[in-house]
Amino acid sequence: MEEILIINTGGTFNKRYNPIKGELEVSKDSISVEKILKNFFNLEYKILNIIHKDSLDMLEGDREEIVRVIHKHSSHKVLIIHGTDTMGKTASYLHSRIKDKFIVLTGAMVPFSIDPLEANSNFSMAIGYLLNERKEGVFISMHGLVSFYKNIFKDRDLGVFRTNL
Repeated sequence: MEEILIINTGGTFNKRYNPIKGELEVSKDSISVEKILKNFFNLEYKILNIIHKDSLDMLEGDREEIVRVIHKHSSHKVLIIHGTDTMGKTASYLHSRIKDKFIVLTGAMVPFSIDPLEANSNFSMAIGYLLNERKEGVFISMHGLVSFYKNIFKDRDLGVFRTNL
């Protein structure tokens, strides 16, 4: 079985409440991802924690770091945990710079630490897609949808991802 590279960049998916500051913070670990992965058997993967930001705070240099990490790793299949606000922007950036990998971005609009259901289902659907397809390109997996990144978007009025097909 081919190893899946899991790149954890932060976003709401990874946020946890800091009782001292009284706010949600993006964690610098992969506790949420590891809890989900306990339910997968016979899955080969490597987790890399990078950037640790809310996607609204990501800069072009952060996106270039994602590109560097993907090029450096030999795996053809890549799952990126990313904040939902700029997921499409990062997907477009990756699409213009990486042609030989199968990349799926996912995230959550509610932190795993508060309610794990959405994060778990988005992540699990992304893993399932990577395991059952052999493609190249950049895709988004959110809210029961998986599609080429240009065909899915965050509907800010409804607070969900939708397809424009």
